[in-house]
Amino acid sequence: MSARLIVTCGGIGTLPGAPGTWASATTIPLAWVLHMLGGFWLLGPATIALTLLGYWATARYLGERTDDPSEVVIDEVVGMLIALWPLSLGLTILGTEPHVFPWPGWVLCFLVFRVLDIVKPPPVGWADRQPGALGVMLDDIFAGALTAVLATISAGLSHGWF
Repeated sequence: MSARLIVTCGGIGTLPGAPGTWASATTIPLAWVLHMLGGFWLLGPATIALTLLGYWATARYLGERTDDPSEVVIDEVVGMLIALWPLSLGLTILGTEPHVFPWPGWVLCFLVFRVLDIVKPPPVGWADRQPGALGVMLDDIFAGALTAVLATISAGLSHGWF
């Protein structure tokens, strides 16, 4: 499998307009399928595997370049998967039927993740300034982690946990 195929997620990164948004949006059905097949216990390891594969492919694709080309969207897929971790974990722990799609939370995570990825507040902006594959991957990992924290707080507030 070629590095270009991996970093563009099968060509999603070459779609016109906003390839990062397209990749983030297409990650929702991917995450749901992973969750349905194995709950968080599949989604979590799959995210880690895609992170490692994405870093390798991005480093190979960039070569000596240090920029973040718009067609590289594997980082958005990884970040979006991380953003969805609390939802998948919560559903798995609660024993919710795997086919249940709690769309409000998943859509909210998508919107928050995209805002954080575009606005790049600290530490997302710091990570984005790192050169090469590290910076390409790390800013979306941080945006996904921040989204996951906000999703956890939001779920806690809406469900009366705190």
